[in-house]
Amino acid sequence: MSENKDPHVPQGTQGVKFVYDFTEGNKELKDLLGGKGANLAEMTNLGLPVPPGFTITTEACKVYLESGDEPAALRDEVSAHLSALEAAMGKKLGQADDPLLVSVRSGAKFSMPGMMDTVLNIGLSDKSVQGLAKQAGDDRFAWDSYRRLIQMFGKTVLGVDGELFEDALDKAKQAKKVTVDTDLDAAELKKLVTKFKKIVKSEAGRDFPQDAREQMDLAIHAVFDSWNTDRAKLYRRQERIPGDLGTAVNVCSMVFGNLGPDSGTGVAFTRDPASGQQGVYGDYLQNAQGEDVVAGIRNTVPLADLEQLDKKSYDQLMQIMETLETHYKDLCDIEFTIERGQLWMLQTRVGKRTAGAAFRIATQLVDQGLIDEAEALQRVNGAQLAQLMFPRFDDEYANGGKGAEQLGRGIAASPGAAVGKAVFDSYTAIKWSRSGEKVILIRRETNPDDLDGMIAAEGILTSRGGKTSHAAVVARGMGKTCVCGAEDLEVDTKRRRLTVNGHVVEEGDVVSIDGSTGKVYLGEVPVVPSPVVEYFEGRMHAGADDADELVKAVHRIMAYADRVRRLRVRANADNAEDALRARRFGAQGIGLCRTEHMFLGERREMVEHLILADTDEERENALKELLPLQKRDFIELFEAMDGLPVTVRLLDPPLHEFLPDITELSVRVALAESRKDHNENDLRLLQAVHRLHEQNPMLGLRGVRLGLVIPGLFTMQVRAIAEAAAERKNAKGDPRAEIMIPLVGTVQELEIVREEAEQVIADVERSTGVALKLALGTMIELPRAALTAGQIAEAAEFFSFGTNDLTQTVWGFSRDDVEASFFTAYLEKGIFGVSPFETIDKDGVGKLVRDAAAAGRATRPDLKLGVCGEHGGDPESVHFFHEVGLDYVSCSPFRIPVARLEAGRAASTSAGSDHR
Repeated sequence: MSENKDPHVPQGTQGVKFVYDFTEGNKELKDLLGGKGANLAEMTNLGLPVPPGFTITTEACKVYLESGDEPAALRDEVSAHLSALEAAMGKKLGQADDPLLVSVRSGAKFSMPGMMDTVLNIGLSDKSVQGLAKQAGDDRFAWDSYRRLIQMFGKTVLGVDGELFEDALDKAKQAKKVTVDTDLDAAELKKLVTKFKKIVKSEAGRDFPQDAREQMDLAIHAVFDSWNTDRAKLYRRQERIPGDLGTAVNVCSMVFGNLGPDSGTGVAFTRDPASGQQGVYGDYLQNAQGEDVVAGIRNTVPLADLEQLDKKSYDQLMQIMETLETHYKDLCDIEFTIERGQLWMLQTRVGKRTAGAAFRIATQLVDQGLIDEAEALQRVNGAQLAQLMFPRFDDEYANGGKGAEQLGRGIAASPGAAVGKAVFDSYTAIKWSRSGEKVILIRRETNPDDLDGMIAAEGILTSRGGKTSHAAVVARGMGKTCVCGAEDLEVDTKRRRLTVNGHVVEEGDVVSIDGSTGKVYLGEVPVVPSPVVEYFEGRMHAGADDADELVKAVHRIMAYADRVRRLRVRANADNAEDALRARRFGAQGIGLCRTEHMFLGERREMVEHLILADTDEERENALKELLPLQKRDFIELFEAMDGLPVTVRLLDPPLHEFLPDITELSVRVALAESRKDHNENDLRLLQAVHRLHEQNPMLGLRGVRLGLVIPGLFTMQVRAIAEAAAERKNAKGDPRAEIMIPLVGTVQELEIVREEAEQVIADVERSTGVALKLALGTMIELPRAALTAGQIAEAAEFFSFGTNDLTQTVWGFSRDDVEASFFTAYLEKGIFGVSPFETIDKDGVGKLVRDAAAAGRATRPDLKLGVCGEHGGDPESVHFFHEVGLDYVSCSPFRIPVARLEAGRAASTSAGSDHR
């Protein structure tokens, strides 16, 4: 850290405390101390065995990233805390005869496994390595620790290619004809240190630093810088973590798991993060240090084996795990080291878990009395529920009954069924997936540089590592299927193939992996619906004796969400089949019936007759043809949704969409003319296509404009709705139709259509003798409509926000064009955190929705408000619509359970845990 005589002091940092001892913080200070630092402080407060240390705050990181230099006061604060640490430990950092060694580790507010940097064994040098060897009485341990420092420091701090160190290590093992690094002796490790230092000198253009404080300061800066590495930014975008949080830095006195067979390092979970089952879960590695377990470089043993290796440490660990789970009231993920029989806790956090585990654990904790139902609801989310609704492998095939060939089996690290072509590096995974191919990324083990390939893949398969390896932890966080530690698989990334039991799987061959069983198959295994979908479909009952435990957990949480939510959930459905499925999934009506979908297929020709009509009589005949068909559609829909509201949108899209393609038709006419074979109908069609052709049809003759320009079109649809409602009433049904006029920009448009609709409804009432109560409203999908909502509400009984078109018109985007052309670049550059077509743009589109809702209700207090864009099924958007005060959201049938769950979460007052 630089000692500036006249440092620039960023505004607002004077007097700010930038360093906290582990004894000073607590778990509530994650914003300031990061998750790791806050939890180290919490464990220290609980009296658990935590090595002494201190945390540099996220505020210091922010200053460093903004100004390019550390805060002026930071060096002195670090020096003071380092001196206190040295006094407590009775030795100084890097002391030649008995060195204090420290780790420098990142720790952001939200867990970002493997995305940022860590350096262990800081303080070792050519001199102090001798002192460490003497104090430990173990030369091999000392030189192993030193080579690890140079390797980590070289890669992390000095930017040296990590493969160079790995290659040198592999050559040393090959020379001795061994396969694991623990078989290298002190002399060989000493030679390796010399080789590593030469690599640093050659690649970094400088010697490996021998001054311990310089090592520590450079490592701290490297951790700060790692916040903005490409992989960290990619992970934050994937997990929707804000980019301005910064990372804390934890400086912790080293404890060593590589001191021999009575030492080791491990990762433990208080419950199985894959299934949620209670028990002993985790991985342990004897005679190993720090990152070895997570990196998956050597295969671990199950945590339960520790009981045989070191019962005293095992029993103490079990007690600590119970203490932590009871204290945090959640699944805890723990990193620990055993140094010559002494257990040390290096980290704990609320653990990442699979979607199924999240639901099971939430209900288990309610049953144990640790949390209430409101908190359980906050422990799960819509994205997890959606994941549980994905298909799974057909057991009949997967169990070998019908042609599936099992290649091997690994550890079931993250559940799901994934099928794709085998690829052996991230670059190929990305390239092929962008071409539309589904791929399975196969590696010996993954590392943080594989993140973009993991995102692109359908699933991940590794031959090394366990449930706590990098691949497993990241896959669970992303909801990706993952099988780890399939030891029988020989993965050759250079030749792009895997070999197992005589089979060779080349790049491009199709494989299937089952993250619930760990099984790996050659070829494609068929999938079947998930039990959660079967439950929503009504084919599986949560109360049955043989009901799946997961289904029971989902049922309990969904039932509570339904009890507490204020927002109602409707479906976007255009036919009786979709409406019935939506009802089974819990829909409370239809929020959008798109009538244009009723004009496709055989009926397209009737629409052509309407468009080509030259006289009023021809137009009326065409409309008379369509009327009974429309009426039948609505009768079926009202019957399917009997007793629930059905919002029918009158015809919206441009009429040219019902006509043949202009190029195709022009060629057809030209060919016919060349053969002297004149087709009068094709000529008329071509003239109509030319007449109706628009440069920008989405902003042209569509919606309410169609109803005003083509006489009788909207009144025919209104008559069909009214007659269908009357017929259902006569059949003792309870139709609750709502008529929605699309693309209104001014109240005058709505008033004209409303007046005509009311006349038609009154006429149907007279002719049928049935009193009808049909609400008339509009879709707010233009900025002007939102800005003049107070006026429009005078003529509307309800608003439904069409957020798809509203997003297009607010941003000036043509969705079909921009998503294909520049959205990827906008996401990569951070202009969007997420596409505004996926999640509501709160500051722009959201502000219009908020203001229009308020203005509409100021005019008409009983105005019903809903949303019918696909944002209605997006979890984050549902929370916004709840906050704004809408009455309902409407989405596709498959997303209804997600919307129900999120509406409940939005209404629940519990803050809940954040599992990002």
